[in-house]
Amino acid sequence: MKTPALFKEYIWLVNTIYQAGKVSLAQINEKWLHTEMSGGVELARTTFNRHKDAIEDIFGIIIECDKRDGFKYYIANKSVLREDTIQNWMLSSMTVHTAVQEGVSLQERVLLEDIPSGYKYLQPILEAMKLNRCISITYQKYNDAEIKTYHAAEPYCLKLYKQRWYLLTKVSQQFWTLSLDRIKSLDVSENTFQLDKDFDAEAFFHDYYGVFRGKDSHPQEVVIRATKDERPYLRDLPLHHSQKEIATTADYSDFSYYLSPSNDFIGEILRKKNRLYVISPLELREKVHQYIKEMGKNYEE
Repeated sequence: MKTPALFKEYIWLVNTIYQAGKVSLAQINEKWLHTEMSGGVELARTTFNRHKDAIEDIFGIIIECDKRDGFKYYIANKSVLREDTIQNWMLSSMTVHTAVQEGVSLQERVLLEDIPSGYKYLQPILEAMKLNRCISITYQKYNDAEIKTYHAAEPYCLKLYKQRWYLLTKVSQQFWTLSLDRIKSLDVSENTFQLDKDFDAEAFFHDYYGVFRGKDSHPQEVVIRATKDERPYLRDLPLHHSQKEIATTADYSDFSYYLSPSNDFIGEILRKKNRLYVISPLELREKVHQYIKEMGKNYEE
């Protein structure tokens, strides 16, 4: 299915303004006339204003005009375009989709990550969330023969993490995080629920790394040392929003975090091999060390 022409224009307009920082309508039109979408016709101010309103309605991206700086337009809420937001995910997905459609030759040159079959449950879950309807889920964990059923589950939010969709649901006043690709069946009930008034999905996961909180894990300061070869990667793509570079030498940098050091976080440290290791707290350092020793046993003859 091709991306509708209007959506292509919305995507182009957001990307143009975002990349420019601030840009006048005349400058926008200068760029616009170099696109095939323009057909050689300028973007009228009325059309631009309609696009601006539609972009806010669809993506939640607010475009405002700074009259004191030559009537230049800018993204007023740039925070919605940070890497972990739904707006950024939608925009980047549609940008790639549109670009690939524009050139058949690109279809074999743009490689995407696969998202498992749980995708098929996205629509009914989103509908249930929209209407505040309870759902019934049959679910089977990896390496577990038992199939569990969650009755009258209240779908609170969805989170995409490392190619998998996860559902945060509340059952009998207890929160559960379920992977959509492990769902065996799902039914949307006619029964409704009341979302907690003070629930904030971003705040709920604020001190997490990944999607699961360890049973005995609690938010704390963690200090990680990165080698000189690894630190540029952390500077460009922080492990967590709380990351701060607190010490720098010629050979390494130390980064501090405030988070709950769950198994997801430990797994990320181990994935970096000898380029990343724990300085503190001691308990976490020893835990990672124990994992490394156990991994080493797998290679002993």
